[in-house]
Amino acid sequence: MGTPTRFTKETLAFLRRLARNNDRSWFDANRSRYEADVRDPALGFIEEFAPRLARVSTHFHAGPRSLFRINRDTRFSSDKRPYKTHVGIHFRHDMAKDVHAPGYYLHVEPGACYAGLGIWRPDAATLRKVREAIVGDPVGWKKASGGRRLTALLSPDGERLSRPPRGFDPAHPLTEDLKWKDFVVGRDLSDHQVTSPELPGELERSFAAGTSYMAFLCKAVGVPF
Repeated sequence: MGTPTRFTKETLAFLRRLARNNDRSWFDANRSRYEADVRDPALGFIEEFAPRLARVSTHFHAGPRSLFRINRDTRFSSDKRPYKTHVGIHFRHDMAKDVHAPGYYLHVEPGACYAGLGIWRPDAATLRKVREAIVGDPVGWKKASGGRRLTALLSPDGERLSRPPRGFDPAHPLTEDLKWKDFVVGRDLSDHQVTSPELPGELERSFAAGTSYMAFLCKAVGVPF
């Protein structure tokens, strides 16, 4: 048998059990189930999805490193639970050094599945580049962020400033857009959609709907789309 390429009800069931038993002894005792029901299907899905991602853009990578580790980084957190209770898959730009560059994302968590794209938590320099690009090309930004294809399927997500960002005209007509701290659009997915054989096509459709949005962000930060 090859590596499974589908998330299943067993994937979600394991994540629910992990949420109730988030400790190392339980995980070690159930590691084989994690590998069979979560890790291997995730890696198989990434491999299967790679050609579809390439149809959206050839500058984003789908490979084993697209799968986030299940271990949480607890060094600077008061929450010492050792494991994530979701699957995170991030298709990074070829030129990306970290998750703060443009990318595509799939989140698998019982009752909270999600597909998104854009730049999450950019550093100050990257965030300024995006805001300056919006100010410099307001018509292009409106087309990229407000096109019918995008808005029919995806919605803005993330955190926003309560006031206009420092260094930008508070009276600018796109001030509300400039307040975003994250430049991300996405959509919720049902558990059924994530465990369906239609997921690869549904995810490709979601990512393709954001093509103009991602092209604008890539141009803003100086990487090819």
